[in-house]
Amino acid sequence: MRRALNSLLYFPDRALHATPGDAGLDYSDLEIETEDGERLHGWLVEAATPTRGCVLLCHGNAGNVSDRLPHAVLLAKAGFDVLLFDYRGYGRSTGNPTEQGTYRDARAARQPLGGRAPLYYLGESLGGAVALALARESPPAGLVLQSAFTSVRDMARLHYPFIPAALVPDAYPSIRLIGGIEAPLLVLHGERDDIVPPSHGRALFDAAPEPKRIRTFPELGHNDLVPLAGDAYAEAIASWASN
Repeated sequence: MRRALNSLLYFPDRALHATPGDAGLDYSDLEIETEDGERLHGWLVEAATPTRGCVLLCHGNAGNVSDRLPHAVLLAKAGFDVLLFDYRGYGRSTGNPTEQGTYRDARAARQPLGGRAPLYYLGESLGGAVALALARESPPAGLVLQSAFTSVRDMARLHYPFIPAALVPDAYPSIRLIGGIEAPLLVLHGERDDIVPPSHGRALFDAAPEPKRIRTFPELGHNDLVPLAGDAYAEAIASWASN
């Protein structure tokens, strides 16, 4: 059953469709080893302007790092260095994705950034739960949750109602964990998100301690938030990080 549920949760793509260089970004390739011996692939993108900090980006459950180049372009333009990495089983990273594996992957990806400050975590969709778990272990200068859900159980009720609730594991339980973060929080969500409804973002925001801020995008959804919000997306993060 766990394997079957994983097939409904993770949608990795092994093929990289572009590199940061194709988008005009300065970057370096990284190979990152996890505590349990997997090798992760990542890109460290340098800011296009004098840096205001570094962002560790934990992406969502589909595709790979090459699909997050629009994030990197906007963040680099706004003055952030960005580390994008693929979870095990995604892109060029070894292994197969699991909940605990994604937590280990984020922990490992943080290590090359130990000397960069301020350091922010940005979690997109499922990556919001991964970034949140890392923030509980190693508090960043700030945590950004983009289109994040409250828990896998809550998402299963919405998208897979045919699966008996008792069989759905208590995976990625962000709503239960967010009250323990010790970092400023920024929640970003599209009001037309029909994959992770904006009620999830608001519930996470309400359950989090101060300081916190929420920014919603009225006409945008789940997969079009970054490309259509464009500079407004990056500015929301940059202005929050400057406070």
